[in-house]
Amino acid sequence: MVVPLTSLSHGAGCGCKLPAATIGPLLANVPMVSDRNVLVGFDTADDAGVYRVRDDLAIVQTVDFFTPIVDDPFDFGRIAATNALSDVYAMGGTPVSALNLVAFSIAELGASVLTDILRGAAAVASSAEVAIVGGHSIEDAEPKFGMAVTGVIHPDEVLRNGGGRAGDVLVLTKPLGAGAVSTAVKRGLPDAPLAEAVEVMTTLNRSASLAALAAGAHALTDVTGFGLLGHLHELALASGVAAVVQADAVPAIEGVLELLSGDENAIAGGTRRNRAHAEQFASFVDGVGEARRWLVCDAMTSGGLLAALPPGASMPGCEIGELVDGPPGAISVR
Repeated sequence: MVVPLTSLSHGAGCGCKLPAATIGPLLANVPMVSDRNVLVGFDTADDAGVYRVRDDLAIVQTVDFFTPIVDDPFDFGRIAATNALSDVYAMGGTPVSALNLVAFSIAELGASVLTDILRGAAAVASSAEVAIVGGHSIEDAEPKFGMAVTGVIHPDEVLRNGGGRAGDVLVLTKPLGAGAVSTAVKRGLPDAPLAEAVEVMTTLNRSASLAALAAGAHALTDVTGFGLLGHLHELALASGVAAVVQADAVPAIEGVLELLSGDENAIAGGTRRNRAHAEQFASFVDGVGEARRWLVCDAMTSGGLLAALPPGASMPGCEIGELVDGPPGAISVR
């Protein structure tokens, strides 16, 4: 008997992250490392750490793993690997090597399922020209998979989330809604656009990263479990500016707005936590519908890059708003 992987997870994909409202205060009590070679640490909630090893070379380090977001093991591996590599791309770096992180019960699910997860991850790593050089596994009844990834970058070319300026245009490179789709599938709701969501979640952010660099992006991050508003808040706060989002301009995976309009059972637990957290820094003008409000809080897995571009610059993606003068981190959704 084949066991649906999502039936074993308490939360799907990046929706299983600890809430942003909890992480911030927690990290505030952790001592910062004093090392002049740490170019990016965890103080600005950036996507990855960056450490300078030479005047012309820095390493980008990140780790990401989560519970199953789809039932197909091969696709689960592909999505998890794409998501883990994204944090290096979000810093403007090039991923070069990775370690697999496995929590799994072979006795309950069988070795072939784990093999397919690892095969999916290997396929993505091969496409990205990333070497998987090892890993670590533990026994766990709730499956989890991800990667620790190392990338490289010139120290002068690091793209942080804190470089945005008032007047910058915000560009999002992938549609939102994977959290809604995975939740709908897990709860047996009809017409969930699973194939479309998997296509989005397995698209590497490599080209988007290169495009952001070419466009002279001032700031860059990716949109994952904290939702568009959560990650934009981090970018705006680190940049010392506010933001305006045009709700109708935010792209959605085909069929997701209908899901969010028709059944609240499609709203992931992580999305609900994101929206509650957003009440501390975001406001919605009258006329922004409920489906759009949920979409900008969607607990996305392996989402696109969010770039702050100087006025007049452009790159592939959807222009969804701009950075403005105002209280750092505040967002107005119009």
